[in-house]
Amino acid sequence: MNKLAWMLLLVFCTGCAVFGAQKYDSLYGQQLVENRQHPVAIEQQDYFQQEVKPIIDNRCVVCHGCYDAPCQLKMSSPEGIERGTSKDLVYDGTRLLASEPSRLFIDAHTTAQWREKGFNPVLNERQQNPHANLMASVMYRSLALKQQHPLPEQAILGKEFDFSLDRQQSCPTIEEFDDYAIDNPLAGMPYGLPALNSAEMATLTNWLQLGAPLPEAQAISTELQLEVDKWEAFLNRDELKHRLSARYIYEHWYLANIYFADVERGQFFKLVRSSTPPGQAVKVIATRRPYEDPKVERVYYRLLASHSTVLAKTNIPLALNDGKLARLQQQFIDTDYQVSRLPGYNIEVASNPFKAFAAIPVRSRYQFMLDEAELIIRGFIQGPVCRGQIALNVINDQFWVAFVDPQFIGAEQFEQFLERHEDALDMPAQEQSNALPISSWVKYAAKQSKFLEAKAALANEVFADGRHLTPDLLWQGEGHNDNAALTIFRHFNSATVVKGWVGEAPKTAWILDYSLFERIHYLLVAGFDVYGNVGHQLITRLYMDFLRMEGEDNFLSLLPLEERAQLRAHWYRRSPKSLVEFLKDSDIRFTQPSGISYSSDDMQQELYNKLAAKLEPVLSKRYDYRQAPEVLQRLNKLDSKAVNLLPQVSYILVGDKESEYQAYSLVHHNAHYNISSLLREEAQRAYDEDKAMLVPGFIGDYPEALWVLSEEQLPAFVQGLEQVRNEQQYRALKSRFAVRRSDPDFWHYSDLLHRVSQRYRGIEYGLLDYNRLENR
Repeated sequence: MNKLAWMLLLVFCTGCAVFGAQKYDSLYGQQLVENRQHPVAIEQQDYFQQEVKPIIDNRCVVCHGCYDAPCQLKMSSPEGIERGTSKDLVYDGTRLLASEPSRLFIDAHTTAQWREKGFNPVLNERQQNPHANLMASVMYRSLALKQQHPLPEQAILGKEFDFSLDRQQSCPTIEEFDDYAIDNPLAGMPYGLPALNSAEMATLTNWLQLGAPLPEAQAISTELQLEVDKWEAFLNRDELKHRLSARYIYEHWYLANIYFADVERGQFFKLVRSSTPPGQAVKVIATRRPYEDPKVERVYYRLLASHSTVLAKTNIPLALNDGKLARLQQQFIDTDYQVSRLPGYNIEVASNPFKAFAAIPVRSRYQFMLDEAELIIRGFIQGPVCRGQIALNVINDQFWVAFVDPQFIGAEQFEQFLERHEDALDMPAQEQSNALPISSWVKYAAKQSKFLEAKAALANEVFADGRHLTPDLLWQGEGHNDNAALTIFRHFNSATVVKGWVGEAPKTAWILDYSLFERIHYLLVAGFDVYGNVGHQLITRLYMDFLRMEGEDNFLSLLPLEERAQLRAHWYRRSPKSLVEFLKDSDIRFTQPSGISYSSDDMQQELYNKLAAKLEPVLSKRYDYRQAPEVLQRLNKLDSKAVNLLPQVSYILVGDKESEYQAYSLVHHNAHYNISSLLREEAQRAYDEDKAMLVPGFIGDYPEALWVLSEEQLPAFVQGLEQVRNEQQYRALKSRFAVRRSDPDFWHYSDLLHRVSQRYRGIEYGLLDYNRLENR
């Protein structure tokens, strides 16, 4: 399209928008945020909580709950509903300049402020009367459009439905909605799913006619307030040691859903930075990253009650109690060290935890991270990114994680080593959110290579003269902490981390030491900005390549020398020549022999067995595939041609009305020749090596397929999957046993799925996300 055509189209669209606004102004009055500012009676609050909210949660929030929600419409809280929609994309891998953040509860605090940031209402903000409250509401018009044009009566929906994550979004305002409905009659809500039933539609219609009254957040209980006061007192003492420790704790816990299990498990809190001290209303300090300059004289660390619906994909629960408080006191306060001055917030220091927190002993920092290792890793899996794109195409689809014992890390020799090389531990976040990818990458690649050379030299020196690495290297969770062994799964564009070594032996494994664990957190969590430019995203992804390989090399160091090279070469088949040369560089490798004796030809499997035996007392059995019925265990041996046809995450519910349903997850592991290519992942896929994993319970938060079976149907279902070799056969099997998104009873099974999930997940429960449901 030439420049003139673009200008004519822009003028036309602008004219339509102006005409639409004039039409609605004449019918329902001028749009003003103030029109909705009226008190909500107690009866209306109860009506919303008891009647309206369950429908919004279970029919709307399952697609509209996170940054990746269509049009940024987050319906998981009254504030999100009031905020409305935006045409701006959060995920944009091509933007040259960082965009302005639009984080709910952080970057604006009133509806008027959100309107200034370009968000448009989904509720009526014109004259408040029953007719206007419906006809001038995008939410009502979207629901009514589905009622007028229900899903076509066909199992697989046609091309008029676009379910791709990166689909073009229209996000019509009320002024644009008439034309939008004419052009997209099947785009009513819930999109690509069955309409609400008559009772649900009547309830939401009635609520909207009343003006969509939204309740204010209720005060927490007296018992909870006492717990909050106790913790805020600990985090905000005046002594420098307390202030530095609180800053470190905050930068690692700010994503957690904190709860007090001894008082009230259902209420979550967020640890935030506030410009106001305990006893005053919280005023959140809004910065892109948790360590950036707060621009206030004193930062206070506060616990802010959360009133949003809990989502599985962002629920990172953390229990606080007196035992945890005593543990922090011992780790950070009672430990003998001095803090003479607090670090500043200049980016060179603040983005590098080895500089900012150098005064705190390494062992204290590392043990703190190990205590909640799953939570820390969940940060880059379930953090504000939601999709986790940068963190994900740089990891394998299944791998096991263990940790170096703190006794190896806390030695004075290692602490001095980190101090000497703190500049080499600078990370790409130092470039902030607008980075030049090539020059930045060259700089940080050089720093990382320098650090790896120094680390290898130290390790080769320490383990010379008859001293060797053995399974004693591993942290064993002090005999009780099941954070000592984790499994990470990638599901293409989402991921999961769970406790235990889950599934059969994976292709790779990581062993994390303190410096590596800390760098992963500050690269992918504390230092990552989802609103950053393409350069920021690119160098973050490229730097993570180094960290992954460092974790893999720590594992390989326990194998014989010749086996390390062979296994590394297998993991990085078909890699670019530059990477092959890097992998052969002996200057960055641990070259001392292993202290483990091997007796089999499969040394990697033998090593897994030895390490698992060492970790046995703390290995979680929650997802042990051997606990599934034998007939379902056969799915772990599916032929790769059948696995190729599976979506990333499928849930299987087995039961009937007479008994409780049992839940299983069928996960598709995508195999790769290597995962070092940023833009050519498809070319690195090793389809013949794909595997499936069937485990009890729920892995993942984005179901793509749902199978509901009776026990009698299991043999036929398993046999059917074993025989699948093409798309037609897969679709035929779904017609027999699956609940498709087009199923008229979809919402009945959705409610069943959530009830079962709540029983299995407990405090980890949250609403699932349906944005990845397949249409097959």
